Amino acid sequence: MEPVVVVIPTFNEAESIATAVAELPRDVVDHVIVVDGGSRDGTPEKARNAGAAVIAVGRGYGLACLKGAEAAPAGAIIVFMDGDGADDPAAIAALVAPIRAGTADFVIASRARGVREPGSMAWHQLLAGYVAGALMRLLYGVRYTDMCAFRAIRRDTLLKLSMRELTYGWNLEMQMRVARAGLRVSEIPVDYRSRIGGESKVAGSLRGSIEAGARIIATFARVAIEPSR
Repeated sequence: MEPVVVVIPTFNEAESIATAVAELPRDVVDHVIVVDGGSRDGTPEKARNAGAAVIAVGRGYGLACLKGAEAAPAGAIIVFMDGDGADDPAAIAALVAPIRAGTADFVIASRARGVREPGSMAWHQLLAGYVAGALMRLLYGVRYTDMCAFRAIRRDTLLKLSMRELTYGWNLEMQMRVARAGLRVSEIPVDYRSRIGGESKVAGSLRGSIEAGARIIATFARVAIEPSR
């Protein structure tokens, strides 16, 4: 059976990363790769002590995701999740199951359709997911309700998508490329928790929200107008 590799991109997540790694269901997860973008708070050491392999890369959310995927063994199913402790690791089995069963090529979690702890998501995050989903449905006929980082895909399938976005537009680009390629998509509702500690790099400040929003909009426009290969 193909291994399941959890890839966790991090930047200053020392308060949460050890718990996030420790909570992973080891009867489902075979390997954990924490890809760190230059943390200054001891995140890599805490992740390593918790049992994860750690890779150091430059800044960039998408860059970390890509390098983590490349480090996974061929044939692996990759599960991407955040290191802030908000994603519920109990949902990993449900994310992986459709891929193993051969009924889906890409499985994405939907926080919008699940139960969210009060304060775990800002209203503009929910709205952005719905708007992006509506636009992708118009373009490709695929239904998404969220741009959640919590998702599963085979390593080889992902690398064939020729991902280019190395910052916060990574998640959206993946969803668009999957849909445009005609791959089978499954979206499942998941529960979502408040982050264990620290501040969100995106929703935690106005500047972060604006920068991430600009990258997401630019990514959508770029991928939408690309000629089909």
